[in-house]
Amino acid sequence: MKNIKFNLFLFLLLIGFQAISQKYYFPPKGAWEEKPASEFDLDFSEAIEFAENNEYSESRDLRQAILKGFEKEPFHELLGPVKRRGGTAGIILKNGYIISSWGNIDRVDMTFSVTKSFLATTALLAKQQGLISSFDDPVSKYVWDDTFEGEHNSKISWKHLLQQNSDWSGELWGSLDWADRPDQQQNIDKWRSRELNEPGTVFKYNDVRVNVLAYSLLNVFRKPLPQVLKKKIMDPIDASTSWRWFGYENSFTTIDGLKMQSVSGGGHSGGGMFINTRDMARFGLLFLNNGNWNGKPLIDKNLIEEAMRPSKPNSNYGYMWWLSKGENKQWKEIDEDIFYAAGFGGNFIIVDQKNALVIVTRWLEPSKLESFLNLVYKNL
Repeated sequence: MKNIKFNLFLFLLLIGFQAISQKYYFPPKGAWEEKPASEFDLDFSEAIEFAENNEYSESRDLRQAILKGFEKEPFHELLGPVKRRGGTAGIILKNGYIISSWGNIDRVDMTFSVTKSFLATTALLAKQQGLISSFDDPVSKYVWDDTFEGEHNSKISWKHLLQQNSDWSGELWGSLDWADRPDQQQNIDKWRSRELNEPGTVFKYNDVRVNVLAYSLLNVFRKPLPQVLKKKIMDPIDASTSWRWFGYENSFTTIDGLKMQSVSGGGHSGGGMFINTRDMARFGLLFLNNGNWNGKPLIDKNLIEEAMRPSKPNSNYGYMWWLSKGENKQWKEIDEDIFYAAGFGGNFIIVDQKNALVIVTRWLEPSKLESFLNLVYKNL
């Protein structure tokens, strides 16, 4: 009798574990089950109508939009591929199911700085695989060329690059760090001779330094980062084969006798991630479930938790994921526990673990995002 009770206990325990592991639905390749939002007592029709009526206001010809958006940067030019964009699109997931969508969610478009969160993911993989011992290590320990030479650059750690507070100084692929989003109150001569900030003390959004991270990770993996991402993340989450990750026409280096392209962390000068809305949602679902995809641990949960910790210089920024925390939180009415990837032109992946939501928007006017989210969250 005791054995029967014990076996029954084990059976119930196993059922419980299975129920926990199946908390979310994980879509198989090429398919995705949809459920009406009403099944969860939700209604996003007003939010979707708002998104559709507030398309990004700049040209769908992204060559024009990029050049206009960064026209105040000295020496700015397009160095990587650019693609004409589509219209507004988006997906809302609840527990992994598609409960709302709008626009062409299968169209491949540029996603600009959302690419940074994919780049940060490759850094987490490098740490997970033991290729990086600690994110507090100076990058000069791993990259032996002159990228991190000098009194200032030699102090820069992986964490500084991931949190965008390194103040790395130099030139990469013909782009100068100080020419990226310079202070418009200063002239070129002052920027060239500026006093550098101690690494880890000042946040500065800077694509040249992001590309330094990509180049450094390329040296660590000794293979192109798109190959790493495909094998370790995108194939296991059953993403499509349509996404591409580009660098610049001049961002090539030779490793182990092979010529490899170092990818860019956004579309600021062209390039970056080109991807459809469904694949962005799959990526968000992986992070919603703390790096576990249908029972397969792809990214260690502790690494994801580390990536979402606020940096000291910017409480709203982790490892290339945006946060909404503290007195300076981005959205006053939205829960602090969310984190999100954000890109030029209104591209976002928003992950809400508390409410089991993933929200992806494409080409929503960026200034309208908070209003859109308020409409999403008003009936939660």
